[in-house]
Amino acid sequence: MSPDRLTGLTAAEVAQRVSAGQVNALPSRSGRTTAQIVRDNVFTRVNAILAILFALVMVTGYWMQGAFGLLIVANSVIGIVQELRAKRTLDNLAVVGEAHPVVIRDGVRESVVRDEVVLDDLIAVGPGDQIVVDGEIVAEDYLEVDESMLTGESDPVEKNVGDAVFSGGYVVAGSGVYRAVKVGADAYAAQLTAQASRFTLVNSELRQGINQILRIVGWLLLPVGALIVWAQFSQPDVDWREAVLRATAALVPMVPEGLVLLTSMAFALGVIRLGRRNCLVQELPAIEGLARVSVVCADKTGTLTSNQMTLHEVIGLDGDQDRPAEVLSQLVGADPAPNASMQAIASGLPADDDFEPWPVAARASFTSAKKWAGVSFVGHGDWVLGAPDVLTGGDVAARAEEFGASGLRVLLLGSVDRRVDGADAPGPVTPLALVVLDQLHRPDAAETLAFFREQNVEVKVISGDNAASVGAVTRSLGVEGEVVDARTLPGPDTQEFGDTVAAARVFGRVTPEQKRQMVASLQARDHNVAMTGDGVNDVLALKDADLGVAMGSGSAATRGVAQIVLLDDRFATLPYVVAEGRRVIGNIERVAKLFLTKTIYSVALALVVGVLQLPNPFVPLQVTVVGWFTIGIPAFLMSLAPNRDRARPGFVKRTLAVAVPGGLAVAAAALTTYLMTRGIDDAHDTLQLQSATATLIALIMTSTWVLSVVARPYVWWRIALVAVAYGFYFLMFTLPWSRRILSLDISDPAVINVGIIAGACGMAVVEATWWATRRVSTVTERVSRPTI
Repeated sequence: MSPDRLTGLTAAEVAQRVSAGQVNALPSRSGRTTAQIVRDNVFTRVNAILAILFALVMVTGYWMQGAFGLLIVANSVIGIVQELRAKRTLDNLAVVGEAHPVVIRDGVRESVVRDEVVLDDLIAVGPGDQIVVDGEIVAEDYLEVDESMLTGESDPVEKNVGDAVFSGGYVVAGSGVYRAVKVGADAYAAQLTAQASRFTLVNSELRQGINQILRIVGWLLLPVGALIVWAQFSQPDVDWREAVLRATAALVPMVPEGLVLLTSMAFALGVIRLGRRNCLVQELPAIEGLARVSVVCADKTGTLTSNQMTLHEVIGLDGDQDRPAEVLSQLVGADPAPNASMQAIASGLPADDDFEPWPVAARASFTSAKKWAGVSFVGHGDWVLGAPDVLTGGDVAARAEEFGASGLRVLLLGSVDRRVDGADAPGPVTPLALVVLDQLHRPDAAETLAFFREQNVEVKVISGDNAASVGAVTRSLGVEGEVVDARTLPGPDTQEFGDTVAAARVFGRVTPEQKRQMVASLQARDHNVAMTGDGVNDVLALKDADLGVAMGSGSAATRGVAQIVLLDDRFATLPYVVAEGRRVIGNIERVAKLFLTKTIYSVALALVVGVLQLPNPFVPLQVTVVGWFTIGIPAFLMSLAPNRDRARPGFVKRTLAVAVPGGLAVAAAALTTYLMTRGIDDAHDTLQLQSATATLIALIMTSTWVLSVVARPYVWWRIALVAVAYGFYFLMFTLPWSRRILSLDISDPAVINVGIIAGACGMAVVEATWWATRRVSTVTERVSRPTI
């Protein structure tokens, strides 16, 4: 049956199916509901530990010492607010970015959101459209469907009336109509379409590294925590309230309470920031992938140039201009799903009020693999339109090459002596005309390419267009170098193929399979590859790239497989995308170093104090205040700051390389002071208080210098951050009211000087460790830089 004669369901039938629940209902686009977000941010392991310790402190009656309990509220509120903001952003953007199938109802075609498709709906599809539900073909016109996302087989499958199609596939060529036979959870691959717009929390190197660190910390906390609790309660003549406070003061800083929170918050803020630029992040780890990109493979059409083209001229090769215009008009009229080139031709041809379509005997749709399309008309011959260098050679191809070298796009119109749908088509081609199209450069393309060069991110332009035309466009945008015709490339398994792909920057006449092979070749050479595209020919490479970036106006298939969708089609958004990824990953690594330094020195202090059976020198309020200004507030600010450094593998190793020596240096300075000023025998209350004050001075001086090291390279606000921290602590020890609240005693200069000297030595050790690590590191870190 002709698609034009299909009427589909009536409004009453649609309403009946909706009331029966036969709707394509899919999970929430952003994964978790509001209730799940609240629950997962409130009922965490860290909050549970802090809540128990807070309750114990409250029992003692010293309520001010329970100030660390504010962390429970802060952790929960900040996490909930940020994730709800990210959810709202994703939900709003996903409505724009998701596939909008065209259904036939009451004989009228209308675009609906995927969730509104009902059982037995008739859905019309064309090239690039995604199959959103399982169905059965009821009408087709040379329809070919790629089901590689389901079967792994990349060759398109020809579909005839009665054949089944499955959600997750997409149309490569031709057009058709299918009836929805399974919707929602019943569909074979419903989760594929659901996940195309979901805020996922799948594993990544960063998350795996943090989880690995937290597992190690967890194993340390159990024995050390038990030891310190036993040591505090076994002190002679100790009041149980004091024992609880000192045990709590030892346990609270061991918990890296802000690390997971700031990690999730940084990711959520990244989603929100990119959302403001009409950039839809469909998978959360894509933020991490942005930071690791070393090569961007960009398609030309739709990325560097606009998808819209204009008809420049039609050059009749035998001097007759009327015949080419007539044939082109018939080809346009016979194409049920015209691509950008056909749309440009249709707009450029003069209007003909007496136009009568020729009867069509056969059609061959355009594909990027064969690079031509054709129609066989009854009584009017067989015609093809496609790449001149593919369909013919000699003077005609050379003339087309001259136009291509100036950046124009050229198609050849020719006649053939066989049906275009035959296995041996097109056969010999008799050229009739060259069709010259203008390609419009995106105004921001040159600036974007320059940004990537400055950031040491290599850009490779891989296009299916004529190599000369691609080279002309890229040269005008500042991309220099040899232009490679992909038809001359050796097999993908050869060393020469990999060398050529690695060395060259611009490729023309690339098939979809070759794009995929190029991505794989670059990945085999330890590159993190981002692929941008908008058409069906880009889907295979987008799927295999480390990061797939689709244009919002591109096909539903490309949007469905990409991790990031540029909804406004602005190639200039990519620098912001990459910068956001670098900001998130680089800053998380910084704050991880701070939190783990605190955990390590807290564990080391507790271990030594417990073994020596000494009272813990600190009370909860002291460690809370220290945590706020050496860890909490600086970590929060640094997690939001810009960061242009490309992410590197080895997150755990680099983090521990700073946190372990830094934490041990802090612990050594504090323990040296404590043991030198107090000794290991029983001490009277005044000496205990003075010794604890000196120990706190040594700990603050050294741990704040760890902050100073982690804050490098310096810019003005990071220097101010460290200066404010030192200034705050100076006032804390000099102001009488703060000394009273925090139980500090600086009345004995000899004791206090020991803490100052030990702290200075600790600072020197931290500094020396940083320089030693910098010397052996493969990436030299800087002390400062003029801008950020």
